[in-house]
Amino acid sequence: MSGAPDDAAVRVFTVRAPSGEAREDAVAAEEPLELRAEGPDGVEHRVAVTMRTPGHDLELAAGFFFTEALLQGREDLASLTPKTLVVANARGNALTLRLRARFDPARLQRNFYATSSCGVCGKSALELVAQRTPTLPPGPVLDPAVLCALPARLRAAQAVFARTGGLHATGLFTADGALVHCREDVGRHNAMDKVLGRALLDGLLPLGGCVLQVSGRVSFELVQKAAMAGVPVLCAVSAPSSLAVDTARRVGMTLVAFLRGDGFNVYAGPERIAPRP
Repeated sequence: MSGAPDDAAVRVFTVRAPSGEAREDAVAAEEPLELRAEGPDGVEHRVAVTMRTPGHDLELAAGFFFTEALLQGREDLASLTPKTLVVANARGNALTLRLRARFDPARLQRNFYATSSCGVCGKSALELVAQRTPTLPPGPVLDPAVLCALPARLRAAQAVFARTGGLHATGLFTADGALVHCREDVGRHNAMDKVLGRALLDGLLPLGGCVLQVSGRVSFELVQKAAMAGVPVLCAVSAPSSLAVDTARRVGMTLVAFLRGDGFNVYAGPERIAPRP
């Protein structure tokens, strides 16, 4: 339930015209994880099911609970050792976070079902998410050269992607571009939850002096998660969605996308980007 993400070996038939060959290939692992909560009364409550790459599951659970406002910080955890249950006759498992206070199921404002492609499927009211996303403080002013170096530094830390080509990644960086944590997962929202969960468990939240770099596109749920953790700058190598841009502007976040080579687009918060020489 912890450690580096998995990959799996599969048999494939590779075609390179005009011939082909059978060989072993590595693919990214994807398995379900049921997240549960348990208060001091010992009663377990099912919270969510997510399709994720196994590894760093405690971080994933902690980050998910935090970004869904089901806990406020590390102090809300009664134990850093979760209860786990391997599901018989199925690939997957369950992880239970023990909380200090009684868990109130009424706090679940939607039916959680998170897939590897969408982290907020089934929101009953988008306004509920918007209401709990704070306005961010000013934060650091960043050198464009530092931002341009982030994708390559993140890519260099993606060990499983190098073997499989099939994982998203989120990297937490300092304002001067030093990598703090990198996590990989088949779900882009899971990769971010793992990074933010690690920061929560280490007592580092809020992350007001840091930058998050993601390996693909940036959507609403990634902006929301980053804002919940107090991250002032979110960067992506691909495109943002319209709701991601609107949300970043509303909470005062700097949103950088199409960060490739020596250039990028700033969709929100340009005041945190230093002028080019």
